[in-house]
Amino acid sequence: MNHMPLLRKLLLGTLAMFAFAFALVPLYDVFCDVTGLNGKPSMEQAQQSERVDNSREVTVSFTTHAQSGAPFKVSAQQQSVVVKPGEMSLVTFAAANTSDQARVMQAIPSVSPGLAAKYLHKLACFCFDQQTLQANEKQEYQLRFYVDPALPPEYEELTLSYTLFDISAKHPESLVASAR
Repeated sequence: MNHMPLLRKLLLGTLAMFAFAFALVPLYDVFCDVTGLNGKPSMEQAQQSERVDNSREVTVSFTTHAQSGAPFKVSAQQQSVVVKPGEMSLVTFAAANTSDQARVMQAIPSVSPGLAAKYLHKLACFCFDQQTLQANEKQEYQLRFYVDPALPPEYEELTLSYTLFDISAKHPESLVASAR
């Protein structure tokens, strides 16, 4: 019996499945960007707003949570702020390394509802850089942001959430440099 046609089909099917699996991550990123899923805000520093919409207000709430096992506690000193679109706002976050070793923290933001993520612009954020905290160190970080006046009127409330990751194992040079 000649099994070559079946073998070719199986091999071609295997290659097609591998190519599809390989392409899923970039396709997912494009899908999230188009639909606004996952609420991924821009990680680039924004420019200052040029106009303020005084006719309405938006409530921006803040939440934080650490990755399982990450020795960080971070919280906004204000649970929420009411802002006018285009108006600059400043919120201070208190951060602490609760371990007895220096650690490197990375904060990853997300915005809810996801479709509003592109309207929240950060000028200064501790999420732009990795933060090295010494053992049991406490630090304050400031978030300077504004809500874009182009935010559709149906969005009256936004939540900016940060997930905190311990990336110390990936950046041991930061721990050595900060110990000096």
